[in-house]
Amino acid sequence: MTEKLYDQDAYLHEFTALVTACEPMKNGFALELDRTAFFPEGGGQPADTGFIGKARIRDVHEKEGRILHYADRELPEGEEVLCRIDREQRRRRMQNHSGEHVFSGTIHRLYGLNNVGFHMGEDCMTVDFDGELSQEQLERAEQEANEAVRDDLPIRVFYPEREELDRLEYRSKKEIAGRVRLVEIPGVDLCACCAPHVAATGEIGIIKLLSAERHRGGVRLQLLCGLDALDDYRRRQEACQSVSRLLSVPKEKIAPAVERQLEMQQKQKERIAALSLALAGRMAAEIPETAGNLVVFDDLLDEVALRELVNLLTEKCRTAAVFSGSGERWRYIIGSRCVDLRKAARSINAAIGGRGGGSPAMIQGQASADRERIRVFFEKFESLDTSD
Repeated sequence: MTEKLYDQDAYLHEFTALVTACEPMKNGFALELDRTAFFPEGGGQPADTGFIGKARIRDVHEKEGRILHYADRELPEGEEVLCRIDREQRRRRMQNHSGEHVFSGTIHRLYGLNNVGFHMGEDCMTVDFDGELSQEQLERAEQEANEAVRDDLPIRVFYPEREELDRLEYRSKKEIAGRVRLVEIPGVDLCACCAPHVAATGEIGIIKLLSAERHRGGVRLQLLCGLDALDDYRRRQEACQSVSRLLSVPKEKIAPAVERQLEMQQKQKERIAALSLALAGRMAAEIPETAGNLVVFDDLLDEVALRELVNLLTEKCRTAAVFSGSGERWRYIIGSRCVDLRKAARSINAAIGGRGGGSPAMIQGQASADRERIRVFFEKFESLDTSD
C-alpha cells in the first residue's frame, strides 16, 4: 500500500519516493510509488499535478487501493525519485475546498439544508443543496461564512474511533465503509472528507458567492475562495472599468447607462424594421410583372422585409426568388403560387448549391452558387418538371 503523505501533511509539496511499478498505458504510463503526497481525484476535487523525476504527472487516481500517477514517460522500477507537486494549484484548491466546507456548514446550520453535490472546476466550484434559498438567506450565509474566515478558526482533520464516530453528528453524502476521515471547524462544520485542507479558516482569505440557480428541486451555487476569488474580482473590475470608459459614465452608474443604450437600440431596431419593410414595398412596386420568374439580389433588407418582398413579387410572376448576401454566400427565400416548391426544393438546391426547404408556397435556406449561375437557373426553371 502506498503511504498517503497528503493525508499527513497537506502542505508537503516536495518529497522523495521509490517507484514501485510502471505500467504502459494508451497515452503514457501509470506509476506507483511507495509513498505519495499527490492527492488522487476524489470528493469533488481534481487530482494534483506536478513531476515525478522528469515525468510530468497529469492526473492521479486511486483504484482498488492502488494510487496511480499518470505520467508522460517511463521511469525505472526501484528508482528513488524527487517528486514535486504544483504547489500554487494545490494551495488554491485547499483554499476553495476549505471555504466550501465553511459555506456548506453555515447553510446546514442556518437552514438545515444538505450539500448533495460538489464539483471543483477550473473556473469555480459548484455546490448543490437539497432545498431552495432566497437571496436574503444566501447573503446571510455568505456573511456568516466570511465571519468564520475572519475568526481564523482551527481546522482539524482526524480519524475518530468507531465509538466516537457513532456519537458524532457529521455531514456526509454517502455511507463510508472502513475508517472515516472527518474535517472539523469548531462551531461551523463537521464533515467527512478525503481532501487536503488549510490549517485555519483565515488562510481561506475570502468566500464569494458568484451565482445561484434552481437545480433538481434545490439550488446550485457557484463559489470561489481565496486567490481564485481575488483573480475573479480583478477580471470583473477590469470589465467594469472598460464598460465605464466606453459609456463615459462612473462605474456605479453603468446599469442605468446600459438600460438607456438598450432602449435606444430597441427603438433603432424598430425604425430599421419599418424602413426595411418600406424599402421592400418600394422595390416590389418598381419591378414589372412577368410571365416568367423574378430573381432579386439584396444586401439591405432584414428577414421580415425579405419575406414581404417575396410575397409581393409572387403576385407579379410565376416564381419569385430573393437572395440576400454577397459573393457566393446567400440566404434565400423563394415563393410561388404556381409551383409546389416543397417538391421542387431538391432540384433547386442541387442547382444553386443550397440546402433548405419549407412549404409548397415558400421555401428558404442557404446557397453557395454565384449570381450568374443562380440567374441562369431561374431563367429555365419554368420548364422543369416539379410534379415529383
